[in-house]
Amino acid sequence: MYQKLAHDVRRRMIRAGWPPRTRVGRVAFLILALDLALLVLEKGLSASHVSFASSLGGWVTFLTFVAFLLFSWLTVRLVRDKVLWRLRNRLLVTYGFIGVIPLVLLVTLALTAFYLFAGQFATFVATSGLQSELRSVQAANSAIAHDIAARFELGTTNESAVLEGLRQSDKAWADRQVWVWLNGKLVLNSTPPNVVAESPKLPAHLRSSFQGIVRDRNRLYVRAADTVPVKSGNLIVISSEPLDEQIFSQLAARLGEITLYANGLSLHEVDQNKPNQPGNSSPNGVTVSNNNGQFVLDTSSKESLIPTVTAGTVPPPSRSLDRLVSFATAITVINWETGDTKNPAAISVQTRLSMLYDRLFEALGEFAPAIEFLLVFMAIAFAVIELAAFVIGVGLTRTITRSVAKLYEATQRINRGDFSHRIVVKSKDQLAALESSFNSMTASLEQLIAEQKEKQRLENELAIAQEVQAQLFPKEISQLESLEVHGFCRPARTVSGDYYDFLALNSHKLTLAVGDISGKGISAALLMATIHSAVRAYSMEAAPATSLPIAVGLGAGSDMMLASGLQSTDVSPAAMLSLLNHQLYESTPQEKYATLFLGVYDGSSRTISYSNGGHLPPIIIGADGSIRRLECGGMVVGLFDNLSFDEASAQLRPGDIFLAYSDGVTEPENDFGEFGEERLIDLVRENQHYPLQRITEIVTAAVDDWIGANEQPDDITLVLARPR
Repeated sequence: MYQKLAHDVRRRMIRAGWPPRTRVGRVAFLILALDLALLVLEKGLSASHVSFASSLGGWVTFLTFVAFLLFSWLTVRLVRDKVLWRLRNRLLVTYGFIGVIPLVLLVTLALTAFYLFAGQFATFVATSGLQSELRSVQAANSAIAHDIAARFELGTTNESAVLEGLRQSDKAWADRQVWVWLNGKLVLNSTPPNVVAESPKLPAHLRSSFQGIVRDRNRLYVRAADTVPVKSGNLIVISSEPLDEQIFSQLAARLGEITLYANGLSLHEVDQNKPNQPGNSSPNGVTVSNNNGQFVLDTSSKESLIPTVTAGTVPPPSRSLDRLVSFATAITVINWETGDTKNPAAISVQTRLSMLYDRLFEALGEFAPAIEFLLVFMAIAFAVIELAAFVIGVGLTRTITRSVAKLYEATQRINRGDFSHRIVVKSKDQLAALESSFNSMTASLEQLIAEQKEKQRLENELAIAQEVQAQLFPKEISQLESLEVHGFCRPARTVSGDYYDFLALNSHKLTLAVGDISGKGISAALLMATIHSAVRAYSMEAAPATSLPIAVGLGAGSDMMLASGLQSTDVSPAAMLSLLNHQLYESTPQEKYATLFLGVYDGSSRTISYSNGGHLPPIIIGADGSIRRLECGGMVVGLFDNLSFDEASAQLRPGDIFLAYSDGVTEPENDFGEFGEERLIDLVRENQHYPLQRITEIVTAAVDDWIGANEQPDDITLVLARPR
């Protein structure tokens, strides 16, 4: 039971991928184990207050980072091998990278740009209101300056009363202070009753006209100055009001909450000649550029960035998508004493999208609903287009994955040997063409396998035929005391259409046969077997010569018998050819025939009686090099009926060589022409003192060299005989 449980656990661990089979996996788990061991050791040493325990923390961090990288790589490979194996998942990931991720990035970029635009617009509304207040102060200060200058020219001295009247009639002048200098001497100080403030000093940087937000005695003011020449000198008029909650309340009306951060920011210029000096960068600052160069806006000043003035309230959302917009911007603040702008202030605005929308479209009047409708219509149209694209993409994906799934299932069926399986093609696209091609390929494979089986069957039959034919050729040649013989046959294909045989009739007689069947392959081999059987049967039967003419349909007084010169019990080569001709003519198709040489050697007289039925004439090469051809006989066997064959005899003297061959020896060609009978005769003549088997090897080697790398064109057959 425990063994079975352990086997199940081991099998599940292997299925889950444990132990890891890749080098990266083994290294990753080894580093993880080492990391955990060092972590446990570090905690133990830290608990024991060992001094060098803290030094292990760096190694733990490093090994954790390395293990994280390795396991991330293994996760990516696992996802690639498991999740992305299916084409559907690959297409989804591809569409994600091609369509979804760019769309998400585009939407994110659009929303970010929209949010930045909304924030910029909110701060623009606030700063525009502040600039409007500055222009108002500047315009009022310019008018007062010229009025006071006119009064000085006329010699009146009721300027203070005029300013007090303005404070009572205009609320904007309630907190406004006015100072007048004549030739650098303060001649008028008009301050609201509830304000206790020292008159500002005239700075050296002051020009004829000035307006801006200034920092004076660590407070912010909206201040304007004008210089008007009079008879007694230069008259300088300065109007100033504190940048307080009253101004920001006016700015926050119909906008939201505005917060002023008067302190906490610093601005210093980047030295372009020394870009790497410490002052050119800050971890808490950002680099900004304008027409005067590059500057670093830093929040790491000594004073904290805390709210100075807060006015207004954040409006409630008018709808579910009415999001809060928070944005900040810096405003330039001029130091009244020095004129530098190194300590700007910041304004933060919090409002709603609906409030910004109302402020943006309030100038359009009646056109605002039309523009809103156009925007909504475009959004709906884009959504419909995106939905249609999604539906079309899903449909196309389903067609692709369905076709691939069908192809995969079909390959599995084919792999299991089911070649009758066909894919049902329903569309007319490239995938459908691929499915049709697969069906065509499957049909071709099915036909090819059937043909291969048929070919295998034929090869098996040819192998059997080769074995049977090999048994037909004489294995052990019965040599006569007065004659040695040797035969060789090498088929061009599996089976041969050439034929040779030696058959000892008695102690001093031997039948010798050499033939060539028309055609090649099985049919030629079967005809060769028929001739082999018939020759052996007729030779062993030793049919009476008087019966042969009757068997072949000739008259009793035929000249064939008279020419044979044989006794009635002798085997007549001419008579056997006539019988074979009649038998083949009756039992084979009309186009089938054979060439056949039959000879009977008589050892007592050293003569060979023969008849040649259309075969290449055998040659007797004498010891002195002379040549005799055995040509007596007739035409081929089996082509016409009622044929008679002539018969002759030849003397074989000691040292002579009898040579019979098929056209597979003399007819092979190369670039120099045919091998030829003359070359064959020269080879045998040059080597006739060798054993017959050696002569055969020399001749076949020469034929092979002549053929070269080409395929053997025909069966090669050689029969040699030599008197002892």
